[in-house]
Amino acid sequence: MEEDPTLLRDHSEVRSFTTSRFTYPEVRVFYREHPKAAELPSDPAPLPLLVFLHGLGGSVAQFHPLLTSLTNNASCLAIDLPGCGLSGFAPKSWDAYSIPDLAELLELIIAGHRDATRGQGVVLIAHSMGSVLAARLANAHGPHTRISQHVLGVIGICPSSGNPKNVPALRRLLWIPTWAFNLYRRYDQWGGPNSASVTRFLGLDADRPSRELQYRFNRQSRTGVFRRMAWACLPVLDKEGNEVGVYKIAQMLEADISVPSAASDPSHGSTESAAPISPTSAPTRQLPGSIGAISDKDFERRQTQLGVIEEAYEESSTPRDDAQTAVPEVPEQPLHPKKVVETIILKAPATHGLLFTPKTVRTVSGLICNFLSENITRRFDLGWQLQYLSREGKWDVKNLAKWKKVKPVSESICGIFRAMKTLREVDEEHSPKVFVPKYGHLIKDIIDISHDNPVYDALGLEKHGIKYHKFATVSKIPPTDAEVTTFINIVDRVREDQQARAKAEGWNEYAIGVHCHYGFNRTGYFIVCYLIERLGMDVNQAIGTFAAARPNGIRHSHFLDRLALRYSELKA
Repeated sequence: MEEDPTLLRDHSEVRSFTTSRFTYPEVRVFYREHPKAAELPSDPAPLPLLVFLHGLGGSVAQFHPLLTSLTNNASCLAIDLPGCGLSGFAPKSWDAYSIPDLAELLELIIAGHRDATRGQGVVLIAHSMGSVLAARLANAHGPHTRISQHVLGVIGICPSSGNPKNVPALRRLLWIPTWAFNLYRRYDQWGGPNSASVTRFLGLDADRPSRELQYRFNRQSRTGVFRRMAWACLPVLDKEGNEVGVYKIAQMLEADISVPSAASDPSHGSTESAAPISPTSAPTRQLPGSIGAISDKDFERRQTQLGVIEEAYEESSTPRDDAQTAVPEVPEQPLHPKKVVETIILKAPATHGLLFTPKTVRTVSGLICNFLSENITRRFDLGWQLQYLSREGKWDVKNLAKWKKVKPVSESICGIFRAMKTLREVDEEHSPKVFVPKYGHLIKDIIDISHDNPVYDALGLEKHGIKYHKFATVSKIPPTDAEVTTFINIVDRVREDQQARAKAEGWNEYAIGVHCHYGFNRTGYFIVCYLIERLGMDVNQAIGTFAAARPNGIRHSHFLDRLALRYSELKA
């Protein structure tokens, strides 16, 4: 699993599963329990489990940007289907990759991770072809109903909706011998990130990082698996060309449904095909088409960045004593939520890869959190969780007294950075609500390098134009070379984005806030590396520059030793 980001690598395992017909010997399963699951209310049931289902040729890795956010809100489960991602291509039988057999496998895995004894519900979050599997799992009238009665909601991201007229041609294409199919794929991928295979999914205007990700996903897709799954997904047509025996998403009215789609999705071709839901037995709400179309009034009731309701930030006009503040009211968690269908069409640059592309993933994350909060239970709100757990003393910063003594924000570091300590949701001096009016004109992006879930809700920053970026690293240990490279790349992209925003919005000054817990050691290490590698400073000059802006600078001697070694002129 060396190719995985840290979050996926630390919470994944490869296991064998046996269904009624097949044994799948190497299935990669990602599962991360909510870090404070035991402290959250569990009456009448624990917080629902979020289950992520990828599409044709996809993998768990495509959900990584969403998982970095949503694992803060709930326990999350994601599965590499057989032959996809890091799962082994076994068995080889075509029947083993049929929709019914894959659905049975998923039921088995989900049942093994759902807290059945306490009645835990499930929310399915599916991309592309994964929506077909989600429909099967949620349909109480299908052949497999092990978890259907526990499915509280379904979120389909760019759900599959092919044209029946294309089915005969697609079947002929899949009859092509494997060697010929591979030859075509090699031709289709010529040009790497700029190949036709990438442009088909992301469009002509996709940025380089998104193209590189999609190219990686395309190369990981095995031809044999692709052919089997693609064949299984094609509908059966009658003599008139109508679909027979297909589980349509619109038929799943036992569960709440949300369908974010891209109007410019090249793989689907049109807005109409991107959102095929039109049921009449449940209310449908059309949300704003893009971030730009959302007004301040819209933000009061549905947020599209990190998905926590505005009420979580409302405070009385009198100073708050956390020790004397009552625990916030526990929201209801219905075992059978009211049925609702929402369709959301995102405008360009949204494409079929909107779940992992930097320009759209924040919006998708926010829409998902908003749907979960409004239609399943408000207990999904990160803001509510933070306030509940902080007031209970179960989720807060380490060594609060020490943290309070640390200066919140450093002086400017070369006009690029401001080193910070982490914000605290319920703090009277350094919470998002206080930070925005105090520093929002100076700091336009925040990179959170802390390892754990943040003890503040970033929506309080995002809704006021301060972008939040999570890059988890481990405390007490100097960052690895790979982590330094990733951090530098993140900063390069953020600075490029800031320059464009500054020109469009007329900023005179802007910086990137970086924080770990206190904002000295890891924060200083990364910033010093950037000053050396991008501004050409020597190691001592960079360390001194950071210390001047953030007295007393990097405090751990082993961090300073590692920096000296990393940039030593004597190093081979």
